[in-house]
Amino acid sequence: MAPQREISAWRPGVPGVVEVFHAHYTEYAYPMHVHEAWTLLIVDDGAVRYDLDRHEHGTPHDTVSLLPPHIPHNGAPATADGFRKRVLYLDSSRLGDDLIGPAVDGPDLVDPVLRQRVGQLHTALAHPGDELEADSRLTLISERLHVRLRPAAAAGLVRPDRPLAHRLRELLDARLVEGIALDEAARLVHAHPAHLVRAFSGAFGIAPHQYLMSRRVDRARRLLLDGRPPGEVAATTGFYDQSHLTRHFRRLVGVTPGRYARS
Repeated sequence: MAPQREISAWRPGVPGVVEVFHAHYTEYAYPMHVHEAWTLLIVDDGAVRYDLDRHEHGTPHDTVSLLPPHIPHNGAPATADGFRKRVLYLDSSRLGDDLIGPAVDGPDLVDPVLRQRVGQLHTALAHPGDELEADSRLTLISERLHVRLRPAAAAGLVRPDRPLAHRLRELLDARLVEGIALDEAARLVHAHPAHLVRAFSGAFGIAPHQYLMSRRVDRARRLLLDGRPPGEVAATTGFYDQSHLTRHFRRLVGVTPGRYARS
């Protein structure tokens, strides 16, 4: 079989994400190189063998690998069929220099919860209009990486805060159509983004982005029953486009907006 080199790369509108990179390689091997950004890597098929700081490492299926900036590393397939990977390059606003040492010592984290969250983040990053979801997921991933790499420093991060959760809900209700970025919401309510997401989820049993999308879908249902066309409803209720509305509407209602309106 001919060597496979399939890639997809883009820069989403989420603070701190320098690049999203998906690749399928069979025989290609990276030479030693460095990145200015943090490299957060998961492998969906196969495995990668790499050297970091003169030590050999690998990426079995459930592993999340975090490679620090400015530290030389390489990479090559560890299986005959190569590997399929998804990578996030993150700047220092998400992960600070205090994590470089721990990441060099232990870059491969066997953490099924973290692995699942990184996969969910990639799904959100692939859909324009889901920036609040992606930002929220990345904020909790960054927090979990801090806990795994510097557990003593991360102790006491989680604290219940129902008043804060209610302030965020009021803010989301007020910005239902135009939306709001997580860092702006955190500034307005004077809270750390990770604490804000956890406080809201703990108080209401739903993440902020899920709350916002469910409110938008609820409003869309009323407009569809009034006879408004789905494309117009999408724009009126704050969705990126009609396909964005359709995806979330089907997830929450079970049918497409058009079928719902015809019912």
